[in-house]
Formats: sequence, structure tokens, C-alpha cells
Amino acid sequence: MNKKVRVRFAPSPTGGLHLGGVRTVLFNYLFAKKHGGDFILRIEDTDQTRFVPGAEEYIFQTLEWCGLIPDESPKHGGPYAPYRQSERKAMYKQYAEQLVQAGYAYYAFDTPEELETMRNDFKTAENPSPQYNQFIRGKMRNSLTLGEDEVTRLISEGTPFVIRIKMPAGETVSFTDMIRGEVSFQTDQVDDKVLLKADGMPTYHLAVVVDDYLMKISHAFRGEEWLPSAPVHILLWKYLGWENEMPEWAHLPLILKPDGNGKLSKRDGDRLGFPVFAMDWTDPKTNETTIGFRERGFLPEAFVNLLAMLGWNDGTDQEIFTITELIEKFSMDRVHKGGAKFDYEKAKWYNHEWIKQSDATKLAPFVQQTLAANNIQVTDSSLLHHVIDLVKERCTLLSDFTTQSSFFFQSPIQIDIDAIKPKWDEKKNLFFTELIRAYELSTVWEAGDLEKEFKELAAANQLKPGELMLPFRIMLVGGKFGPGVFDIAALIGKAETIHRIKYTLGLVA
Repeated sequence: MNKKVRVRFAPSPTGGLHLGGVRTVLFNYLFAKKHGGDFILRIEDTDQTRFVPGAEEYIFQTLEWCGLIPDESPKHGGPYAPYRQSERKAMYKQYAEQLVQAGYAYYAFDTPEELETMRNDFKTAENPSPQYNQFIRGKMRNSLTLGEDEVTRLISEGTPFVIRIKMPAGETVSFTDMIRGEVSFQTDQVDDKVLLKADGMPTYHLAVVVDDYLMKISHAFRGEEWLPSAPVHILLWKYLGWENEMPEWAHLPLILKPDGNGKLSKRDGDRLGFPVFAMDWTDPKTNETTIGFRERGFLPEAFVNLLAMLGWNDGTDQEIFTITELIEKFSMDRVHKGGAKFDYEKAKWYNHEWIKQSDATKLAPFVQQTLAANNIQVTDSSLLHHVIDLVKERCTLLSDFTTQSSFFFQSPIQIDIDAIKPKWDEKKNLFFTELIRAYELSTVWEAGDLEKEFKELAAANQLKPGELMLPFRIMLVGGKFGPGVFDIAALIGKAETIHRIKYTLGLVA
């Protein structure tokens, strides 16, 4: 590569960050870091009607949680500030006017009512949704159909207008996509997009080209839904005289619904019961909260890992990657052209694998937070680390640590007596009464010794240990789950073990 790699993610602050958006961030980030480049976050807030309070801060919090920190942004600063488009408003008009003067754009004075009339009057069976294009612009109120004096008068009187690109007739616009290869568009099929709105704000089409040029963006990676806009953007690069500075393009595949039928949406997550946002998002208008992967119990490393594998692989069977490995192995030529189906069960598998391979020190803050959310306070960090190592293989989500470990820190609130009663008899009652005495006299409190004593007492009472293990487990944890029962007893201690046996005997008596 002849120039420094500079990539950007340019979200609109309109709500929660969909996992497809975070994947776009990730692919940009990996590419930049692999090539010693810069990753820029630019806020595209030109459409003030869609601006949502708190959305920009949410984007930063999401990237921070994922560990995908921008080199330049409104928050981090940088040599090409400002990085918020609303703060760059003054600079866009000159480029729009430059396009008009060169004959590549024009003023359009059509009112909303006139545009609505156009959509009705030019509707046909073959063209049910007429667009403002080369075939219709000659019938509308713009600087191509009005005299120069009339245009000057309208502008001087403050008549609202927009500036539209003048799409050429009968041309083919082609470019090489890093994922899709050669891509071509016929200009006759593209409408005259608005470049500058009546309020002086640029639309995405103008702003993205101007900003990418001024910020020296070398590669533009974005979702494939932006492909139809590519010919407009390529022509703008050419018309503004910047064609040689144009970034390389890559249009990333969509993340699809689990059945592969269409793009994954927030509604799909609501309907099927899984998150599609990185973190919880509360809509300030409706106060409705949409749950995120973080709050559902995902580790950030697992979330990043699963996103990387949605539409990319390194050509091997490896599935678990650290961020360092992803940076080392990532390449755009391994990104798939087709959409990637989202599989929540597979997503949970990634999280389970990451929980299993993470050490207790790393997991402790997450587990402590999860337990605290369920009113379980942990003060003994050594005990917490022991517990985490004992139960982590049983946890798919961080929230599972509550079920799998709460009984180490407090007596179970509910005891599954119904699972004990059917096979309960006087012999078992006598066994556990004797076990209490035996454990009270124990001078050593280790799992191996407790198990030995338990089995010897069972043999003396002519009972099979297997018949006694389930009641013992339920006494200690409340149900049919948890790690090795003698490991549990060893960790909760003598007094608590005996207390729990006594309590349950009182329930089954």
C-alpha cells in the first residue's frame, strides 16, 4: 500500500448499535491495526430530525466495552477535527456550490407538495415509485428548467432550495470492490440525490465524500446496503477532482436472520428472544429498553470473536481467536460475499468457550457484579476465585454464575424437597443424622476426606452411595445441579454444611 491506511466508522446517533454496526467497526479496526494504520470514528449527525439524545455516548461506551478504541474521534480528538459532521456544516456548502458551477449539480426549488404531485402524476404500472431523475428533472422547478435571472431572484428572496447531483445519461460507473471484485452501475437507473438540504446541512452522500477526502481515508468499508449509493459517491469523487485520492471500497455482507431470509433486525431479536444490540439501549422517547449482549451475560472478547466469524474466516478450522490473533490473521480477501446467518446458540457457544478459558482473576469482576445484581455480596476474593474455577465450565452466560455459585455464599433459598421425598426412608434419615455427628468430629475438612467418610458410613449402613448423593446435593445447593458435592462442602465449611443437612432433615421429617 502506497499511502498510510486510514479507515473510518461513521454512525448516525439515532439509537442502539446493532451487531452489524459493531462488526463493521471490528473489520475496520482489524484492517487498520494489521497495516499499522489509524481507525477513525466520525459522527454523521447531519440529519438533525433523527438525532437521539444519548446515542453518541452509547456508541463510545459500546466501543470501549468491546476494546475497539478509535485513534481519532470527537472524544479522542485528532489532526482532522472536528469529527462531528454538524460541527463541519460550514465547509460543505462550498463543495456543493462548486459542483453547481461546474455543471455537475443544480438548484431545485420544488416544494414538498410539488414533489408529492410528481410522485402521483408520473406513476405508471412499470414505474410505481417515480424518482427525481434525468427523465423527470426537466419537468420540475429547478435551475435546469428556470432562467438564470429567475434562479438568482429565487435565491436572493430566500426561497428554500436543495442542491441535487445531475446524474449523467447512458453512462456506466464501475469500481473494484475488495470483496466483490468488479461492480458496475448504469447511471440511468440512479436518481438525482440531494447533496445539500434546504437547512444548509449536507446529506450523507456529499458529507461522506468530502469528509473522507479531507480526513485522507484510504479504505471505506461499509455494509452492502450502501452499494446502490456507490455510483453517486464515485461520481462525486470524480466531479470534485479527487478521483486519484478515492479510497478503496469494500461492501460487507449482511448479517441475516437465523433462517437466512433477510437482514437481521431488532424485531427479530425481540421475536426470537435474543439480543441484537451490543449493550442495553433505552429509547429516551418511549423509555423502552432493548437488552444487549453485555447485559445478557456475554464477555466482550466472546462478542468480538463471534462477530469476526460472521462473514469471515482465516481458512482453517480455528474458531476461537484473541484480538491479537484476529489482527494478525485478518484479510479482506477472506471476507465472504454472501450474507452470514446469525445463530444465537453458536453465539452462546463462543461465550461458553471464552468463559472456560478465562482465569478466575479475569472473570471475578464480572461474576461479582452478576452476584451483586442478585443481592449476593462477596467479600472473600479467595473463595470467589475458588468458586469460579469450580463452576466456570458449567456457565454459558455470565448470568449462569448466579445459579451455579450463589449457594457458596448463602444458604439456598428453596430446597427441591419433591426430588428427595419419593425415595426417602428411615434408613436414609438415620444415615444423614449419623453423617452430621461424623462431620462434627472431623478434624480435617477437605473434599477427599469428606467423600471417604461419607462412603464408609454408607457402607456401614448397607446403603449405596449413589442413592445418597442426590439428597446430599439438594441439601447443600437446593437442587439437582452444581459441581462435585464434596468440593461444595469443603468450600462452604463445616458449620454451614452441617447447618444445611439439619435444615433439610427438618423439611423431610
